[in-house]
Amino acid sequence: MPDLGSSMRAVVKKVVRAGRIDARTVDEIVKDVQRALLQADVNVELVMQLSSQIRERALKEKPPAGANPREHVIKIIYETLVEIIGKGVDVPLKEQKILMVGLHGSGKTTTVAKLARFFQRKGLKPAVICADTYRPGAYAQLKQLCDQIGVPCYGDGKAPLKIVKEGLKTLKDDVIIVDTAGRHALEKDLIKEMKDLVRILKPDQKILVLDAAIGQVAGAQAKAFNDAVSITGVILTKMDGTAKGGGALSAVAETGAPIAFMGTGETPEDLERFDPDGYISRLLGMGDIKSLIERAEESLGKGELDVKAMLRGKFTLEDMYKQLEAINKLGPLKQVMQMVPLGMEVPDDAYEVTKDRLKKYKVIMDSMTDEELREPKIIGSSRIKRIAIGSGTATEDVRGLLKYHKMMQTAMKGLRGGKFPMRKMMKRFKI
Repeated sequence: MPDLGSSMRAVVKKVVRAGRIDARTVDEIVKDVQRALLQADVNVELVMQLSSQIRERALKEKPPAGANPREHVIKIIYETLVEIIGKGVDVPLKEQKILMVGLHGSGKTTTVAKLARFFQRKGLKPAVICADTYRPGAYAQLKQLCDQIGVPCYGDGKAPLKIVKEGLKTLKDDVIIVDTAGRHALEKDLIKEMKDLVRILKPDQKILVLDAAIGQVAGAQAKAFNDAVSITGVILTKMDGTAKGGGALSAVAETGAPIAFMGTGETPEDLERFDPDGYISRLLGMGDIKSLIERAEESLGKGELDVKAMLRGKFTLEDMYKQLEAINKLGPLKQVMQMVPLGMEVPDDAYEVTKDRLKKYKVIMDSMTDEELREPKIIGSSRIKRIAIGSGTATEDVRGLLKYHKMMQTAMKGLRGGKFPMRKMMKRFKI
C-alpha cells in the first residue's frame, strides 16, 4: 500500500500535467485525494468534508494575480490538508519538567531518549527519571539509551512515586523528563498513579506518545489520557514507516490534542518538531526548507553544507563528496531529500549511500585531476582505466560513481525549477 506522501505527490503531478482545470478534471483530482486519504486511514467523514471543500473552492475561487489555475488547485489542496491536523504546539526551550505517558509498544522509552537528545542539541542539559517499574528491563534499556547520548538517567527499582521524589532531589539539570509505565488500557490504579505523579512532579508538559500505525484508535486513546491528566502535547512515533499515519494525525487533531513532535527513525537524532505547514509541504513534494536549515544548524559545523548552493542546484562532482558527507550527518538521505522542493521523485538508488561507498568514492576522486572533478563529462574509457588503477578499484566502481553523480545531478536540477517550478509557486503563495 502506498504511503500518504507518495499518493499525494502523485495527485500534485496529475494537477501539474492537466491540460486545463475544468469540472471533470477537478472531480478526478478530488477522487484521487479521497483515495489517498482513505488509504492512509483518515476518518471517512473528515475525508468527505475535506474533498467537498477542495471541489467547491477549486470550481468557484479565481486564482490570485500571477497564478495559474493549476497552481491555485495545489494551493487549495495544501491548505485543506493543513486543516486536517490543525496547529502544532511548540515545547519551549527552557528549564522545565516533562511527564511522558503512553501505551505499551508505542515507542515511549526510545522517544524519551530522543526528546532528551533534542533538548541537548538545543544547548540545554536534560536528565531522565525512569518511573516505569512494571516492565522488566525498562530502566536498563532507558539508561543504555541515555548513556549513548551522555544524559543522566535516574531509577533504581523502587516504587514510581518514590523514584520521582528522589530523582527530583538528585538531579539539578535544566530539563527533567520522567518516563512512566506503558498502559495496555487505562486501569483505575494506573490512572491514580499518573495523577499522583502529576501532583508530585508538577510538570510543565504532559506529553502523550502514540504509535502512528494504530490509526484512528489514536483518537480514543488521546481522549482517555487527556481526561486523566490533561495532556499538553502529543508525539507521534514511526511516522517514517507507516501507511496509516493519516488516521493518527486526523484522530488526534479531532480531539484537540496538539502534536508537538514526530519520530521519523530509530536513532536518537530522529525526532523533529511537528510543523503542520512543513509536514504537508513535504507530503506534496514542496519540501521543508525551514526544517532542513534547522537540522543543518544543529548537526553541522559552519560551512560544511552550503544549503543555498544546494537549493540553486549546484552539484558538480567536485562538490558531491563534501555535500553527501555533510548530508550523512543530518540523518538518512531520504529524510533530508524530502525536505528539499524537488518537484520530482528521486530514485531509490540515490538514497543508498553508505559510509563504505562514501569512503570508496573519496578514494576514487582522489585519483582524479582537478579538471575531471569539475567537468566529469570529459572522463572517457581511458581516463576511467587510469582512475581505477590509481585508486586501486575496479573500472565498474568508477563507472558506478559517475552514474551515481549523474543521477543525483539530474535530481538536483529539480531545485532550479525544471518542468515544475515548485519553489516559485511556494514563494508566490507565501507557502
